[in-house]
Amino acid sequence: MTAQSKGRLFSLLYVFVIFGLFFIFQSIGGNTAVDVSYNEFVSEVRAGHIDEAQIGDLKYVGKFKSGVKKPEEPQAISTGRLPGVDDRALIDEMQKQNVRMYGRMQSQSWWALLLPWVLPILFFAMIYGYGMRRMTGRGSPLTFGRSGAKVQVEPTPDRITFADVADVEEAKAELLEIVDFLKQPAKYQRLGGQIPKGVLLVGAPGTGKTLLARAVSGEAAVPFFSISGSGFVEMFVGVGAARVRDLFEQAKMRAPCIIFIDELDAIGRTRTVGRAGFFANEEREQTLNQLLSEMDGFDSSKGVIIMAATNAPEVLDPALLRRGRFDRQIAVAQPDLEGRRQILELHARRIKLSDKADLKVIAARTPGMVGADLANIVNEAALLAVRRGRDAVEMQDLEEAIDRVLLGLEKKRRVMNAEEKARVAYHEAGHAIAGLTVEHAPPVHRASIIPRGISALGHTLQLPTEEKYLMTEPEIKDQIVIMLAGRAAEELAFNGVLSTGAADDLKKASELARQMVTRFGMSRRLGALTYGREVAAPFLRTVEMERDYSEETAKQIDEEVRQIVEDLQNRARAILSQNKDAMDRVAHALIERETLDRQQLDSLLKRAA
Repeated sequence: MTAQSKGRLFSLLYVFVIFGLFFIFQSIGGNTAVDVSYNEFVSEVRAGHIDEAQIGDLKYVGKFKSGVKKPEEPQAISTGRLPGVDDRALIDEMQKQNVRMYGRMQSQSWWALLLPWVLPILFFAMIYGYGMRRMTGRGSPLTFGRSGAKVQVEPTPDRITFADVADVEEAKAELLEIVDFLKQPAKYQRLGGQIPKGVLLVGAPGTGKTLLARAVSGEAAVPFFSISGSGFVEMFVGVGAARVRDLFEQAKMRAPCIIFIDELDAIGRTRTVGRAGFFANEEREQTLNQLLSEMDGFDSSKGVIIMAATNAPEVLDPALLRRGRFDRQIAVAQPDLEGRRQILELHARRIKLSDKADLKVIAARTPGMVGADLANIVNEAALLAVRRGRDAVEMQDLEEAIDRVLLGLEKKRRVMNAEEKARVAYHEAGHAIAGLTVEHAPPVHRASIIPRGISALGHTLQLPTEEKYLMTEPEIKDQIVIMLAGRAAEELAFNGVLSTGAADDLKKASELARQMVTRFGMSRRLGALTYGREVAAPFLRTVEMERDYSEETAKQIDEEVRQIVEDLQNRARAILSQNKDAMDRVAHALIERETLDRQQLDSLLKRAA
């Protein structure tokens, strides 16, 4: 019998037990007779209302004749027998009224007294057992301490190797040492070297941490135990610790092997018992304690390597990162231009790509994107090509897929009135003119007033021509000028009447200006100091800024941020005032065509000049 069939059989059994208990309860409490006084019972007999009576050693139960009582009223009454009183007169009266009489023993045995207490306990025990079995996905509540890790014992034909992972060469180079150790442990033990017990992969979401761990297993051809950090934690204290023990026991029996814990921060956040009050999670912390104990209690020379992945290393408990536990951290960084090209080529193998599609251009258009984003772009492009009935994925499909991932779907059904459309057109024209005018800014690629995503009514897209890892003060200021130029354009075109369209621009500009003052030391007034300190809030899974400066300094920071934004706002106004004809041309062209590319923008600027 398969596990699925057993599960269905257990479910059916539970249903039958529940219905059986229900009918037993009904039979126990099924007496619908209403208790009345002895005098009232005698009166009903003398009135001729009783049709039949059950006479027991403890009570009388009388059933009314048909039609005496309404259907919704009780059809029977009962009364207790009076101790030490001769009630032969009542028996004679019932004979006189032709009442049918029956005898019934009503003394309760010990099991009849015990049954109403045992059955509810049994009922709730069955419900608890069923719930635990469904919650843990196993056939018995006694097995909920099993780890539940997915185990890949033998290499499969579709296994992942380093050939299936692009760009992260530095991380692969470090992991190759782990692979070599799993294949040749004696090579490293010859000189007394010890391989790290734990390897922690750290990187932003989507950079390929889980993929790298699976590639290590595929290269080494060893068993691979995979489980998410949240898979250890249950509502009952001690379950997670039991699962950790079981996982390590299984791994030791199949050594050499790899244990991979994804999203380690789910169980590895800083312990807070006694320091965070009701924010503490006793079950999670017991699980973490057990994990630390197990990592101390095994020898990596046996061939068991622990790998884990997280995108929030700052909230991990320091005990996890000390020597002898996760003592090697490997950063999985976001890909650069060449890395994005390699990732795109890797994913493009699965689709039919046109010869005219240039993945180098697509890589240049996707700065800051990680492997998961690039895979999504390739997949979206393939779906678009299918909808359009193409034989292969064209460059246009890839470019539109980028817009979908970056900006969201087009909202062509969202109809704006003429005034709103004009405001959005001038807003985007302001961004475009400023982007084409300032010295330190990525080239403007396109301006559009087609609504996309949830709230964007238009967009101006800039594409960098090279990878940059630092920003200078002039570059930051030019970026803020471009952000504020949309509001400045509305101000000039509509006689100072503003709208809510610049809310997101103002938010980003304010945050960037504040970082200039508090983080980058770009304020002449406040000097080369940083203000505020990052503090991990593990129970909230966030990093918060803690103020480490006085009220007077806070006031100066606010004044300096305001001054920077106002100066750059005035600069944006001056740029648009000098290029008002060009701004008008671009805005009118956007109202007419809705989207303008770089070539069309340059043409409008030349005509204005």
